[in-house]
Amino acid sequence: GHFSINMSILDAANDETISALEQQLSKYPGLGQRLIIEIVEEEGIENHEQIADFISRLKDWGCKIAIDDFGTGYSNFDYLMKLNVDYIKIDGSIIHNIHEDNNAELVSDLIVKFAKQLNIKTIAEYVHSKEVFEKVKEMGIDYSQGYFIGRPEPMTKVAVKKSVTL
Repeated sequence: GHFSINMSILDAANDETISALEQQLSKYPGLGQRLIIEIVEEEGIENHEQIADFISRLKDWGCKIAIDDFGTGYSNFDYLMKLNVDYIKIDGSIIHNIHEDNNAELVSDLIVKFAKQLNIKTIAEYVHSKEVFEKVKEMGIDYSQGYFIGRPEPMTKVAVKKSVTL
C-alpha cells in the first residue's frame, strides 16, 4: 500500500530535509514507489523553480506528489501548472457540505475539470457521510478520504492508508 508524508513549502525548500528524505529512500529500495508527499501550501510560493526541482528529485525515486488542502488560502491554478503534481486534495471545508452548498459544488467542479485537463487525480477530504460520498462520486472526484471511509487508527493497526478509489 501507499502512505503519505505531509511537508510544508519550507520543508520542500530545505536542503537538509531533502537530503534526509533521499537517504531513507536510498536505504529502502522500493520505498519511493509507495510514498506520496503531500505539500501543504501555507503561503504563496515565491520560488516555483526550487519547489519544481524538489518535486522532480522525488519523482526520480518514484514518489507521487499531492497538493494538500487545495481550494483554500493561497491556492491557485497558476501554481499547479508550474508544478508536476499527481494529486490535488480538495480541502475538507469545501467538501464538508458539498451535497447542500452550491458554491462548494461550483468550486469543486472547477478544480476537478482543471485537474482532469492536466491529468491530475483529485481527492476529496472530509467525506463524512453517504450523501457527501455519493456527491463527490457523481462529480467525478477520483478518491475519497474521511470518517465515512474509515476513522484514523494507530499505525500499529493500519496496513494501508484509508483511501477508496471511486
